[in-house]
Amino acid sequence: MEAITSVFSSIDWEVIFQLTFVGLIVLAGPIVVGLLALRGGDL
Repeated sequence: MEAITSVFSSIDWEVIFQLTFVGLIVLAGPIVVGLLALRGGDL
């Protein structure tokens, strides 16, 4: 049990969250462009 706890405590969660949010932001651009294309370019 102590080994599992040490693995989770050694993970740098801040870096994981930052990379996750950067990935979501990068994906949001093409999604918005695709939605605009489907709607004929009107917001």
